[in-house]
Amino acid sequence: MGLLRKAAHALGGLIFLCLFLVFLVQITARFGFGRPLPWTDELSVVLYLWAILWASAFMVPERDHVVFDLLWNSVGTRVHRWMRIAGNLLLGSLAAVAVPASWDYVHFMAREGTPVLGLSFEWVFMPFVLLLLALVLRSIRGVWSACKGQERESQELSS
Repeated sequence: MGLLRKAAHALGGLIFLCLFLVFLVQITARFGFGRPLPWTDELSVVLYLWAILWASAFMVPERDHVVFDLLWNSVGTRVHRWMRIAGNLLLGSLAAVAVPASWDYVHFMAREGTPVLGLSFEWVFMPFVLLLLALVLRSIRGVWSACKGQERESQELSS
């Protein structure tokens, strides 16, 4: 899992670096030369989408996601376990149910391309399917660790 985590972080960093470089080209062309480049706008949006979904799926640990924990903090350890099991079952099953329809839509969008670069929308929206799959795997892992009695905060997410 350590190698997969490092690879996910490296790819996420590369995506963000590409986004930053395209953004610099965009600023230079627009404000330095007074000639905005349409492809930089489009590629920035695609890379931003990939960066956010990739990071959510593979880089951000569960404990760093935003949560509403008012109820969580008011109950004991035993109830925490059941809340984790129920929450992970709910989230994982909803993501699992969404995977086939999302894949069908993403695959259907392969016939369309972005207006400027002509990138297939299948590749533009693919990280959403990856996010759903990661949610399913995280949920399975969350249920397993809750059943074993491991605390949420001690888990290091590596999907």
